[in-house]
Amino acid sequence: MSQVLDLPPREAGEALAAWLAARGEPRYRVGQLVPRLWQRPVRRWADATELPRALREALDTDWPLGAMTAEVRRESSDGTVKYLWRLPDGEAVESVLIPEGSRRTLCISSQVGCPLRCVFCATGTMGLLRNLAPWEIAGQARELLLAPDPVKPTNIVFMGMGEPLLNWPAVATALTLLNDPAALGIGARHITVSTVGIVPALAELAKRPEQFRLAISLHAATSGTRRELMPIEKKYPFKDVLTALDAFQRRVTFEYVLIEDVNDRDEDVALLAKYARKAGAMVNLLHLHPGGGSAMKATKPARAHAFSKGLTALGVEAVVRRSRGLDIEAACGQLRLARPGADAGGEVAPEPDGDVHEPPRVRHRQRSARS
Repeated sequence: MSQVLDLPPREAGEALAAWLAARGEPRYRVGQLVPRLWQRPVRRWADATELPRALREALDTDWPLGAMTAEVRRESSDGTVKYLWRLPDGEAVESVLIPEGSRRTLCISSQVGCPLRCVFCATGTMGLLRNLAPWEIAGQARELLLAPDPVKPTNIVFMGMGEPLLNWPAVATALTLLNDPAALGIGARHITVSTVGIVPALAELAKRPEQFRLAISLHAATSGTRRELMPIEKKYPFKDVLTALDAFQRRVTFEYVLIEDVNDRDEDVALLAKYARKAGAMVNLLHLHPGGGSAMKATKPARAHAFSKGLTALGVEAVVRRSRGLDIEAACGQLRLARPGADAGGEVAPEPDGDVHEPPRVRHRQRSARS
C-alpha cells in the first residue's frame, strides 16, 4: 500500500473507502478515518480507540502511518524551539518553531540538505541527501499536534533545509495538506514559500488558486554579486526570476541578507529599490549569521538601519528582521546536520542542471548525524 499521509484528504478518503468496501466495512468508517490523518492525528491506528480492534490492526498492517521522531528538541532563551526529526530511513531534518504573541510560526524543511551552496547558508555545506516526501514535509507540523503538549502552528514558512521548488511535486502536495480544511487547515495567506527562484516551478506555483505567499531569496542587487553568493544565478538569473513574478497576483517579499561591503552599498540600495518597485515587493533585510563557512562579515546595525531607511525613502517597504534562536543555531541560514567527513573533502551535490523536478545526483552518500 502507498503511504496514505502522502495523499490529499479527498484522495485519501477515496483510497480508504475502496479498502473498507473490499473488507465489507460500512461506508461511514471513512468519516472516522480521515480526521485521524491530520485534524486529530494518531501516531498509529491502534491509538484510534473509537474503531474496532480488528479494524485498527488491519489498518496498521495495510495502511501504516508514516512517523518521525523528535530526536532533539532545543529551546532558545527567546522562546524559539528547534527540532531535529529522525526520519524512517535514518536521515534527519530540522524545523524551527517561532512563537510571537498569538502567532506560532513553523519554519519547515523540504529536503534533507540542499544542493545550492549559497555561501551564507550552513545547509548548503551538507549537499543534497534526498528530497522529502509530502508527508515528511507537512508532517513536521503534524508532529507538533502529536506532542505531549500539542501546538498547532498558525503560520508556515518554507525556510528550513532545502530549496522547496527543487522538490516541487512533493511541495505541491504538502501545500494542500497544510492548507486543506480537511487536513491541517492553515490559511493560504499564512503559508510562505521561500525560494531562490527556480523558474519552471515558479510558473507552476503561480497557477495555484490559493493565495500562498512567495518570498524570493534575492540577496544581491546585481547579477555578478548574486552569482558570487548563490551559484544558482548561473542557471536562473534573477532577471528571469523577476520576469516570472509577473504571473503572481499577490504580494511578493524579497529576502536580502546584508553582508558588509558586499551587498550593502548605496548603489545596492538604489538598484534593489528599482527591482522591488517593479515587482511590487517588500524587502526583508536579514542579518548574516554564523554557520555558512564564509569569511564574510555581517553588516553593522547602523548601516543596516541606514540601508532600510534608504529603501523606504525610495518608496519600498523594508524591515530589518530581528534574529531569533541564535543561541541554539536556529536562525536563518544556520540549519545544518553534521556528516562524517563532509567538512574534510567530502563531496556535495552539484548545482542543478537538469529538469527542475529531478533532484541532482548525490555522490558518496553519508548518513546524517545528530547536530
